[in-house]
Amino acid sequence: MGSQNGVVFEDFFPAMVEKLGAEGFMKELCNGFQLLVDGDKGVITFESLKRNSALLGLQDMSDEEAVCMLREGDLDGDGALNEMEFCTLMLRLSPELMNSSRKLLVEAIVNF
Repeated sequence: MGSQNGVVFEDFFPAMVEKLGAEGFMKELCNGFQLLVDGDKGVITFESLKRNSALLGLQDMSDEEAVCMLREGDLDGDGALNEMEFCTLMLRLSPELMNSSRKLLVEAIVNF
């Protein structure tokens, strides 16, 4: 179990990949994105993250932690997370998955 800016994060992702395979895991990440997305804008905004974070067990996330999460994952500088940025951030939060990402990439390509 790790802590990222005060939010306790237990890394269940490797077990999910083991159970679902790479393609199934990526679908689950996309489902997670859909839980947090602002329906009108199509991205995760500060407001949508705060409003929907309880769905992922993060109801105690502070405003500062939400801003940090958005800033950490925002690759294009628009202040929000699109689906690719969200999935990339989630993978980066899992040290074990980062270490085995090559295997996941190969499996995803083979199954594509």
